[in-house]
Amino acid sequence: MKLITAIIRSYQLDQVRESLIAAGIERITVSRAAGHGQQKKEEFYRGVKVIPGLTPKMRVEIAVNEEFVETTVNAIISAARSAQGKDGDIGDGKIFITNLEECIRIRTGERGGSAI
Repeated sequence: MKLITAIIRSYQLDQVRESLIAAGIERITVSRAAGHGQQKKEEFYRGVKVIPGLTPKMRVEIAVNEEFVETTVNAIISAARSAQGKDGDIGDGKIFITNLEECIRIRTGERGGSAI
């Protein structure tokens, strides 16, 4: 089992969600996040250098069994990449894949991959 965490631009959430549903991935968790990576830019306001604060993003978390990892990742990339060519733009986001030790469905007590 894997936990896939994607940090994406806020306005791309609907596209990513629709892409995941089209790929057969329907169970997701979404939360607001803020941060910056390479897209941090220096700006000038009235002649003074200003470094903007954190950029609003969305955090999408999806628990999947091993056979759905590539399907899920490809669905997120296809919807969240800003340029449809080879490379996207800085700020498109990141995807993290981590091992998921256990999943327990609270309602039934079911454990493991079937609880996802």
